[in-house]
Amino acid sequence: MMTSSLWLAMSGPAALLAASLLPAIKPDLSQQAVNRMAAVASGVAGAAAFATAIGVATSGALHTPALAISGIGFGLYLDSVSATMFCLVSFIGAIVLRYSFTYMDGDPGQIRFIRLMCLTLAAVLTLAISGNLLQFTLAWSATSLALHRLLVFYAERPAAVIAARKKFLASRLGDLFLVAAMLLLYAAFGSLDYESMFSAAQAMRGQGAIPLGVQIAAVLMVFAGLLKSAQFPVHGWLIEVMETPTPVSALLHAGIINAGGFLVLRFTDVISLSLTSMDLLAVIGGFTALFGSVVMLTQTSIKVSLAWSTIAQMGFMMMECGLGAFAAALLHIVAHSLYKAHAFLSSGSVIDIARASWTPSPGCKPHPFRLIFSIAGVLLVTLLFSLLTGATPARQPGVFALGAVLLLGLIHLVANGIDERPNAYVVVRTLALAAVVAAAYFGLQLVAEQMFAGALPKTEALRGPLGIAIVSLIVLSFATVTFLQGMVPKHATEPRWQALYVHVANGFYVNTITNRLVLHYWPGPAPTSVPVRLPIVLREHP
Repeated sequence: MMTSSLWLAMSGPAALLAASLLPAIKPDLSQQAVNRMAAVASGVAGAAAFATAIGVATSGALHTPALAISGIGFGLYLDSVSATMFCLVSFIGAIVLRYSFTYMDGDPGQIRFIRLMCLTLAAVLTLAISGNLLQFTLAWSATSLALHRLLVFYAERPAAVIAARKKFLASRLGDLFLVAAMLLLYAAFGSLDYESMFSAAQAMRGQGAIPLGVQIAAVLMVFAGLLKSAQFPVHGWLIEVMETPTPVSALLHAGIINAGGFLVLRFTDVISLSLTSMDLLAVIGGFTALFGSVVMLTQTSIKVSLAWSTIAQMGFMMMECGLGAFAAALLHIVAHSLYKAHAFLSSGSVIDIARASWTPSPGCKPHPFRLIFSIAGVLLVTLLFSLLTGATPARQPGVFALGAVLLLGLIHLVANGIDERPNAYVVVRTLALAAVVAAAYFGLQLVAEQMFAGALPKTEALRGPLGIAIVSLIVLSFATVTFLQGMVPKHATEPRWQALYVHVANGFYVNTITNRLVLHYWPGPAPTSVPVRLPIVLREHP
């Protein structure tokens, strides 16, 4: 009974698709009528998502019989992973749509915008609950194509055009990788149905001999996921989509950008069969996280800073997958999506928030003994929770690596809290906050590991010297950045530090080079002006 009623999950994407198509069939519909249809469709999607989530929670993983010929067809597959993404996207989508009604009010293209938003959400929700790799691939491409229309909603804006072009090229390359992986997996398993594929992959894991075609398919899937998640060096389009309406940025950064991570998590049983694919995720994801975090610190634009933050967070999430912390990666997706949707939709009030916030004095430079005190206090708190939860480098390398980065951030927070004028209240409050953050981090990791235990493989231990080297390099890199961040205020007036700041603020010009290549080789008319960001130059005023 539950399996047959699972088809009701498709009512969510179907309602959103209908809300997208009906205004084209009946062009005389008023704006209010279109808004009401979109609101009802998003409500239906939310109800379907949470109803199926309850079914998964009570009955375990659910899947429909595949409507397929020779293993190629259509079906639904819901476990804790897909149910979580289904609920997350439908919830954020409903909020973003409601925000769009007011934000786009009076815009001549408002009906077209709402239609495109509904179409994009329908594609993403179909992606989340797909039960067949062919169906997943079609929804994957449909999501990208619908998003492309949103990115060029204001086609007269050069920055929007160049960002959409770069996104289009990266997405088509990702599509090519995914299709190639699909063909290899069909040749290996004889079916594209999830249930058959995952069972066969688990059997291969037990046998120990992994066919070369499956390993190549795993690597291709990883590349498709990396391209979708704006990983270095194809990250540039994500920081240039600010010419689109704010609801698009919120939906993109809070939902659609997670499609690459969802691909990796959905096909973890296949991807984890290849050590090469796991190492690629760890290395590229870790470097992107470091690169995005450093550049983000130098940005003055609120939305651009949020975009660099998204790049860094997607890097962290991919790194966690590469280190085997799959439950932590899914938790990261959920937390980041909720935070980033709120951040974009409330970005207009960030000035008021900053004015009401306490920050250390600009010239504050922690003295050595205060820095040592900060390190000792945060180390004690974090190591205590690490021992209590078992998140050790050998047992949970991904959780440990991200926890170490969290530790470094807490050290910086505590050092700033101590400031150059120690205050007992501020110091105690900051230390208490560090303890709460550490407790929340490790506590949520335990909850996520239990919640997704049936759908994701258990966290893998380090795989020899290479795994140890990757984790060590990640932790040492962020430790170096934390040290440099503390040194910048002291040497801010020195020419070499100012030069470094300029290079970092411009992302070491990787995106500028990409812009020039795309403008040179893209067939068709070019934008009226080249939206290449001008370098930031620091000058000392007399």
